[in-house]
Amino acid sequence: MDLIISVLGLLTLSLEGIRCQGVYAPPTVRIVHSGHACNVEEERHTERVYTIREGETLELTCLVTGHPRPQIRWTKTAGSVSDRFQDSSVFNETLHISKIQRHQGGRYYCKAENGLGSPAIKSIRVDVYYLDDPLVTVHQSVGEAKEQFYYERTVFLRCVANSNPPVRYSWHRGRDVLSQGSDKGVEIYEPFFTQGETKILKLKNLRPQDYANYSCIASVRNVCGISDRNIVFKLTNKTASPSIKLLVEDPIVVNPGQTVSLVCITTGGEPNPTLSWVSSSDSLPEKSVVKGGTLTLPAITSDEAGVYSCVASNNVGNPAKKSTTIVVRALKKGRFWITPDPYHNDDNIQIGREVKISCQVEATPPEELTFGWLKNGRAMRSSERMVITQTDPDISPGTTNLDIIDLKFTDFGTYTCVAALKGGGIPEISIDVNISSTTVPPNLTVPRGKSPLVVREGDTVELECLVSGKPKPIILWSRADKEAPMPDGSLQAESYDGVLRIVNVSREMTGSYRCQTSQFNGFNVKPREAVVELIVQYPPSVEPVLLEMRQGLGRPVAMNCRVLRAHPSRVLRYEWRLGNRLLHAGHFDQSDETEYTVKSLNREGWGEYTCDVNNEAGAGRCTFLVTGKAYPPEFYYDTYSPLWQNRPTVYGFKLQWTQMNPNTVDRIVAYRLGIRQTGLQRWWEQEIPVDGTITKGELNTHNLTELIKPAAYEVRLTPITRFGEGDSTIRIITYSAPVNPHLREFHCSFEEEPICMFTQDKNDDFDWTRHSAATRDTKYTPNTGPSDDRSGSKQGFYMYIETSRPRKEGEVARLVSPFFNVVPKNPYGIANPPAYCFSFFFHMYGKHIGTLNAFLRQKGQTAAEGPAWSLSGNQGDRWKQAKVSIHPTASFQVVLEGIRGPGIEGDIAIDDVTLEEGECRDLPPINLRSSAPPTSAHIWPLSVTLAMIFLWGRR
Repeated sequence: MDLIISVLGLLTLSLEGIRCQGVYAPPTVRIVHSGHACNVEEERHTERVYTIREGETLELTCLVTGHPRPQIRWTKTAGSVSDRFQDSSVFNETLHISKIQRHQGGRYYCKAENGLGSPAIKSIRVDVYYLDDPLVTVHQSVGEAKEQFYYERTVFLRCVANSNPPVRYSWHRGRDVLSQGSDKGVEIYEPFFTQGETKILKLKNLRPQDYANYSCIASVRNVCGISDRNIVFKLTNKTASPSIKLLVEDPIVVNPGQTVSLVCITTGGEPNPTLSWVSSSDSLPEKSVVKGGTLTLPAITSDEAGVYSCVASNNVGNPAKKSTTIVVRALKKGRFWITPDPYHNDDNIQIGREVKISCQVEATPPEELTFGWLKNGRAMRSSERMVITQTDPDISPGTTNLDIIDLKFTDFGTYTCVAALKGGGIPEISIDVNISSTTVPPNLTVPRGKSPLVVREGDTVELECLVSGKPKPIILWSRADKEAPMPDGSLQAESYDGVLRIVNVSREMTGSYRCQTSQFNGFNVKPREAVVELIVQYPPSVEPVLLEMRQGLGRPVAMNCRVLRAHPSRVLRYEWRLGNRLLHAGHFDQSDETEYTVKSLNREGWGEYTCDVNNEAGAGRCTFLVTGKAYPPEFYYDTYSPLWQNRPTVYGFKLQWTQMNPNTVDRIVAYRLGIRQTGLQRWWEQEIPVDGTITKGELNTHNLTELIKPAAYEVRLTPITRFGEGDSTIRIITYSAPVNPHLREFHCSFEEEPICMFTQDKNDDFDWTRHSAATRDTKYTPNTGPSDDRSGSKQGFYMYIETSRPRKEGEVARLVSPFFNVVPKNPYGIANPPAYCFSFFFHMYGKHIGTLNAFLRQKGQTAAEGPAWSLSGNQGDRWKQAKVSIHPTASFQVVLEGIRGPGIEGDIAIDDVTLEEGECRDLPPINLRSSAPPTSAHIWPLSVTLAMIFLWGRR
């Protein structure tokens, strides 16, 4: 049946030729809140402070006006470094943060912009409230009293709890409350430096009665529903700070792969201390196992070496800490170098001169490092002509030297340096050095044709330096022309064959590269070096890369392609094409750009134009998409509820839009309108003809009829020109009562966030809150408030006043309707004011219910009038209806006022506010059992006739 009605409704679509000029408007923005707010208060004039409890859900909605529809962006000021939100933004009307944490408090900004005027920005400060469990620490002092022969023992109990807002503390001994002056042996104070966060209980010269259970209660006075927290500490004559002992050596030297166990035991402390382990690397290894006071590190590696500490804490005195160092044996990076006679500035080895062979190894622990020397496989000992020395083992890395004095022919051979650790278990490192008549210093050259090297971006290139000499040293590569890293990110790269290989070379790698000999594995002489030039060619970079150009038939189109950079910079040629068809080609002269113009666009001229700019490395391409496609329409959103028809089962919707850049392309001759009910697949389409030319900013209107209540619809609008269909725009329309019809009928059920243009009174004490039973958390104030909306739906919305703290008795919240215009039946004045029936449903359940008032506020009225309707006290857990006939003589508003009662169980809710022409009818019997004093016979000012009706039960 719904589908049939939808089809019938679409068949009755009609076009209204109503167009308004100048509806473009810059954005405005305001922030509204939902979720679990504890309190919302004004700060200065432009910002609100939103208070929420940690762990609750934060929802902030940004309501904007302006046309075209503004883009919305949420951002947050810098807060905690761990807060990821500060590095991002949310492009959505609603900011939703589930289970908010304390570090997420701060200032949130909503920014709206649509290209007209300045962006609109509003902010709200979110204050997250929390209270952690308190912690009691105990400190004892033993000091000698001057001029007396006894010792005074004083104990300090310090209580601290992290909280927002600031916490208050109270101390109890057993069941007795301790306060300043209540006991001469007790002092309670707050040190200045703690800024009120810490409360200290001082017990002077301990007495037997001081040995008892002490409890510290931390309280934020139930703000935000946060209950008090407490902790108990038992003070006895055995209370003492912890002491521990490590059953291990320091340091512990092990081989890699071994399992290491560290054992820590407590030797004192009351209460019994808690043991934990920490390491110098901030966190224990992932595979470590902690069981009681034992820390086990299976299959230990060199990376897991370091300082490990056992910490014991029982909140008495300072924690006890004992540490040990784990050293993992290792030998690595063996190198050697040969130093010719340093006294004769020789670069080669000569008979009769001195030569030194040095060997270097990194060892852990360095004091276990030992060296040995072999000549041709036989062990050597230090002598007058063969002097063996070793550096101090505390100097890392360790080095050994073999000085051969007065080199003889018989000294030629292979010398081997052997490095080992005394502890064993680690393989030795052996380094062979050959000394002979062929041992010569290095020489370095760049092969012919290898500099400069010219390659294309993205290729793989090898930079090469030829090194000769025996032994061949390691080659070190670095940038020669600038302080820049090598392709792998390091400042220097080693090469054992003199080749530096770069994969996927980029234009940034163009430049000079230095290769030089290292003293390692070669002669310890002045380095030899050479330079290799690398030139990376890349195709031209051009702009625009892609540009859409919309133009109507018969108009000119000019396309410009500009070269930004290229190497080689001498650009050879450009080619303009439409599809595959060559239009124009040529060479660049002095200019760095080329232009192609279509003097008069025809149908064959629409399409994709490309301009290829070529050099030796390839081509860069500018692409222009020339089209007659019309720009998308821009739906007009500023009318919150553009309903023009509101019948019992169906409604009509006034669709409004402007056209983006209508003069850029051919005249729009029609719009294709598509509509489908949300959740259904089939689209119904109709063409809407357009008479005349649409101008920029012109508001177009079209009425949709016979839409089924309360279904939502998806509407698609597509402009049509001689080119064909343009870009489409889609929006969702939903049913909501009209904001200000001609008072034939106004109905607001608060289902949408704009709440039918109701506003919060700026001069009251707090605000009405929009909520549904599905999202409202009543655990703060049970036994009050509705469990569903007036229709019985837990998903439906209503407005209510939250009376939990910090609200106080007598505080007022006012909800103000939009202005309603009164159209006189007599054009010469209002002799007999028209009658309207104002009705609403209310829910007043809870033992602390205050008062609900309804006022009539007329335009130009200065003095406040009494309520047109009033009710106080608990009315039971049910929705009821109130009706009152009013006779305004000018434009007017209705005001609903909630007054907080004596306690937190006083939530008052309203729903389904209705205003209809005519006197109120179908009045059920009046029940005044728990209402305010009867007022039905009273004649109120402004000709307000009152009738109080309570319709018991739910619809």
